[in-house]
Amino acid sequence: MIGIFELFKVGIGPSSSHTVGPMRAAATFATGVAKAGLIDRVTRLRVDLYGSLAWTGKGHGTDKAIILGLAGEFPDTVDPDQADAIAASVRGRRQLRFAGRHAVAFAPESDIVFDHATLPPRHPNTLSLMAFSGDDILHAERWCSIGGGFVVPEADLGLPQSVEPSTLPFPFRSGNDLLRMGVDAGLSIAELVMANEVSQRPVAEVEAYLDHIIAVMMDCIERGMVTEGELPGGLHVKRRAPSLSRRLNGAFGSNSRMSHEVMDWVSLYAIAVNEENAAGSRVVTAPTNGAAGIVPATLRYYRDHCRDSTQDGMRQILLTASAIGALFKMNASISGAEVGCQGEVGVACSMAAAGLAAVLGGSNEQIENAAEIGMEHHLGMTCDPIGGLVQVPCIERNAFGTIKAISAASLALQGDGTHIVSLDKVIATMRETGRDMQSKYKETSLGGLAVNLAEC
Repeated sequence: MIGIFELFKVGIGPSSSHTVGPMRAAATFATGVAKAGLIDRVTRLRVDLYGSLAWTGKGHGTDKAIILGLAGEFPDTVDPDQADAIAASVRGRRQLRFAGRHAVAFAPESDIVFDHATLPPRHPNTLSLMAFSGDDILHAERWCSIGGGFVVPEADLGLPQSVEPSTLPFPFRSGNDLLRMGVDAGLSIAELVMANEVSQRPVAEVEAYLDHIIAVMMDCIERGMVTEGELPGGLHVKRRAPSLSRRLNGAFGSNSRMSHEVMDWVSLYAIAVNEENAAGSRVVTAPTNGAAGIVPATLRYYRDHCRDSTQDGMRQILLTASAIGALFKMNASISGAEVGCQGEVGVACSMAAAGLAAVLGGSNEQIENAAEIGMEHHLGMTCDPIGGLVQVPCIERNAFGTIKAISAASLALQGDGTHIVSLDKVIATMRETGRDMQSKYKETSLGGLAVNLAEC
């Protein structure tokens, strides 16, 4: 089972699988070497990146993430404003304070290897970390970054990584389970999730974490709407959120406003988040960084554009959304390197649609329908970032994913919850579609828009 503490994680951009995950793996590796009492013997470090990490790691900031992690920084606590300075210092001095304690010679251009030739045996996002004493390997680990900031040792891939279902009052594993348990217990999906969470920790702790996640999401939107400039990486993408915000606020109160203006506000919220993500700022994986704008933008839509919105309602959105995200994580994937962007933007849209349908009064059946609609119309979406950067088409995809989520919720609420394709069927279809998708369309920047940028 995967809960809100696992699914919604605070980190930094631009990628949960290529930045947050590798940083967490490197930091865990450094901590392990220190705890084993080996740190003072370390004279050299080496990290090898395989698969998608090798192909798009430079555009996704994987090398910077590795430097930060080896220096003892974790994605949820690192200061984004200091991250570039730490990495620049290591590159300039060619030395790293391993685990924040022990100075080790480290040249990122040679000690971080982007291996484009070796196929990773078990997962497309695999990294190998080694600590040496002279020519001898003191300690070595291999990790897989499996999407959404989740990392597991390569040997443990496929094993349970979270709470054992038997310890929970509602151990759902499918959409059908959610509907059945809701009927049996007389509870909404949000209430089922909350019951699971409070069986593991005090209710005040759960509510405080939800409020923290909401606050980080809203802060990210606020920063994105006022921060000007060009995004890093070489594509010369200019931030659009500030100018869009000025135009929308300038038109506020005008008699000539169009009825579809709300879509521009929704797009603004999502674009603001994903421009912050592209700049390496603090975001919430929801369920990934590449799709980090959809749930926050939907929350902001509810807060600012729906009548009688409340903080408890925002919590309800996250609780419901987490159940849907957990189903995709458990039964398919949320990794663009495994299943394409359908596993990122598509899952985030499904989560947001379910959450919004819930807070607007939907039954469990209508919520499940909204989630199904949200994914059904993202099936087959490729992950083909230009230049390996989480910018084009990723930023705009979040805007459209949010609009689809709102439409999916609204459409589901017009019905009674009955529909032909179940959420479980669409999750299975997404998984199978991802398996059939060629690797060049799965976060390698070897196909699709990534290789068709040149103008005629």
